[in-house]
Amino acid sequence: MNKKFQPYFLAISLLTGVFACQSPKKNEEIHQPFYAPEWSKSAVIYEVNVRQHSQDGSFNSVTKDIPRIKNLGADILWIMPIHPIGKKNRKGGLGSYYSVQDYQGINPEYGNLDDFKKLVKTAHDHGMKVIIDWVANHTAWDNQWIIDHPEWYSKDSAGNIVTPWDWTDVAKLNFENKELRKAMIESMEYWIKEADIDGFRCDVAFMVPADFWKEARTELEKTKPVFMMAEMEAQTEISKDYKAYYENAFNANYAWAFHGTAHEVAKGKKSGADFIKYLNENYKQIPQDVYKMHFITNHDENTWNGTIDEKFGNQWKKWSMLCYTLPQSFPLIYSGQEANNTKRLEFFEKDPIVWGDTTQYAWYRKMNHIKHSYSALNNGTWGATTNWIKLPGELDNKVIAFERINKDGEGVLVLANLTNEKLDCTSLVAPNSSFMKKVLVSENVDFAKTQSVPVVLKDATSFVVIEIQK
Repeated sequence: MNKKFQPYFLAISLLTGVFACQSPKKNEEIHQPFYAPEWSKSAVIYEVNVRQHSQDGSFNSVTKDIPRIKNLGADILWIMPIHPIGKKNRKGGLGSYYSVQDYQGINPEYGNLDDFKKLVKTAHDHGMKVIIDWVANHTAWDNQWIIDHPEWYSKDSAGNIVTPWDWTDVAKLNFENKELRKAMIESMEYWIKEADIDGFRCDVAFMVPADFWKEARTELEKTKPVFMMAEMEAQTEISKDYKAYYENAFNANYAWAFHGTAHEVAKGKKSGADFIKYLNENYKQIPQDVYKMHFITNHDENTWNGTIDEKFGNQWKKWSMLCYTLPQSFPLIYSGQEANNTKRLEFFEKDPIVWGDTTQYAWYRKMNHIKHSYSALNNGTWGATTNWIKLPGELDNKVIAFERINKDGEGVLVLANLTNEKLDCTSLVAPNSSFMKKVLVSENVDFAKTQSVPVVLKDATSFVVIEIQK
């Protein structure tokens, strides 16, 4: 909906700077020298599950699909592990993507090195970047390193190589060994030099010491500026100071707490107050220059915990919208998400996505367009200051409301219903605050009779994003 507004004002009391996300101005304002490359500042990331993305599960099929993914509005391709999968202790028929047999090899099921290089070049030709999944914590049991360098692995008191958690198909590496670190970094450098990739999504990054990632980032930057994303949030299993991972190592993380809390609110297991509490705690916890990858699905959530429909039902648009608009947001689209994938994809077997449903394409194109069009919504500290709106008592903890406004006074106002109640926001309409220009996107809201003002959020599906000029 793009309703034009008559001039009017919203009365709001702003909690300015509670979780401020300031645009970077000088290097000293950023606590890491390896800040995210500028090409990532408004980027949307698209996760590619090569095995399930097409019937043949090949790089070439992904390459052919790049124009469509670009047209959707994605900027970065995150390619799930490209390496050969171990056969020893393999789970299922095809094994886990995350059981790496050779860090410098290509999974022959996907194609060959030239096929992968063609994929990367095609992405670059379309103005996109490519990062690959990197599994540093463990290898397959038939990785050559186990034979040549058993000292590179973690062992129990009896001298047996151990496995992390219940992942019996992999063997855990020991990063106290300096030679292992050198070999791992050399393998990462190989893909930058050989295939011209643009960075890495690092699997269970928190299970590897933070100082290794700093060492790796320093070496990788000598070849080209890279983008680094960690699968972690604030875990302290190995390095007790989780913030160390975000200092000179990683630009982005996983917004796991957002996803989990949003799911529980959508299912009625938690309240709007719980979601507001999450926001207060999490934004104080995660450094401001970290991109928070917000998502309503990914490869793990889809397979192990449920589809978007199972987890969010008819509220999916509201939570998707917040993935794009919350501070530090770095939104993710997973293979098949835009095609309304309604099945849990198998993890260890072939289970191709069923394409054909294009009814949700328009939604993702619209949200990606909004993301790219409003600099206030840029990622990390490239984005604008967030002003959290303190609502009247009757709406407190029932509506999430915030503004993101850039230095020129342009931005967006977001309102979303966190309950299943019909909430009248008329009390917000009064003189002396934000000037609203037009509705960018809305769902299930009622407008005032005398003016085009969205004042009633009808139920748990309701939200509105409005362009504002201050």
